[in-house]
Amino acid sequence: MNATWLRRHDPQLLGRRQKLGVIALGVVVLVLLYGAGLLRFADALPSAVADPTSETDAIVVLTGGSQRLTSAFELLADKRAYWLFVSGVNRETDLARLPGAAALAPEVLACCVVIGRAADDTIGNAAETAAFARSHAIASLRLVTASYHMPRSLLELKRALPGVRIVAHPVFPAGFRQDDWWRWPGSASLVVLEYNKYIAARVRHALADFVMGTRAGTD
Repeated sequence: MNATWLRRHDPQLLGRRQKLGVIALGVVVLVLLYGAGLLRFADALPSAVADPTSETDAIVVLTGGSQRLTSAFELLADKRAYWLFVSGVNRETDLARLPGAAALAPEVLACCVVIGRAADDTIGNAAETAAFARSHAIASLRLVTASYHMPRSLLELKRALPGVRIVAHPVFPAGFRQDDWWRWPGSASLVVLEYNKYIAARVRHALADFVMGTRAGTD
């Protein structure tokens, strides 16, 4: 028996090769699933405002771009809701300095615009929006944020506000190439980042539900 024959028929070597083959196959499957999910996520991003006219109790805008704020203040000026809640405002920023606020009369700003300063991320946006909704007996709201941010924002807000009707009102930043995002590095990285965060949020919610179910089962 020569060394080549032994290497080909060594049970340990064959076992290692089989394990490496299984691992490689698993990696390929995960990459394919991830890619398919990413394409589906990108394809499902809103490309228009499906319901631009219906009234809600409140408008909620998540800060992160001047276009979001301007659109939200315009919606309030058009009387799409009585309240406007601006979530995630910097602690040093005055209401009157927010983009779009100058279009409203001072008395409207004073009576109908509420700002939240506690949120640093989308989870925080959902938490402080839920607190605002409960304190103002909000049964319906119009959510204003960027189109690429809308899936994760809806996921978090629906989780925080079960039973509240949420109307999606996406805005479309000029620098985001939604139709051919894969051709533009900035847009592609933004879609991938949002998809990763969306997956993480889904996993976090699933784990929380599992833990709650386990605790309920042991009570």
